[in-house]
Amino acid sequence: MGGMRAVVQRVAGAAVTVDGETVGAIEGPGLCVLVGATHEDTPAQAAQLARKLWTLRLFPGSPELSCSELGAPLLVISQFTLYGDARKGRRPTWNAAAPGPVAEPLVDAVVAELRALGAKVETGRFGADMRVSLVNDGPFTVLLEV
Repeated sequence: MGGMRAVVQRVAGAAVTVDGETVGAIEGPGLCVLVGATHEDTPAQAAQLARKLWTLRLFPGSPELSCSELGAPLLVISQFTLYGDARKGRRPTWNAAAPGPVAEPLVDAVVAELRALGAKVETGRFGADMRVSLVNDGPFTVLLEV
């Protein structure tokens, strides 16, 4: 298992709330991105993931368009459960997921690199009990690993 993971959904809109307060929201077209990190991931991988998200051609057009071409916003949410392993038994283990002190700076690095590239980025709140709502446009969902 290597590399940061992202579940990328093309959305018409998305929001994340914590304790009833909206902490991040975008209006589409845009991307809702769940990001997970492992113990071995690096800031270089975070930057690579950000560049991929910014330039990935996921929007209708001829040729297809990217966030960078549309100026489409992204809602980036940390998601350690992307590394859940349920192959044995009925309860997933989270051993492959990076602990907060490792994962939080990596997710922050993805966001920082996206913003440096010119993206409008909203975020969830690391470690919080979040409620994510979205309208998946398509539906359209892609899994990335870098």
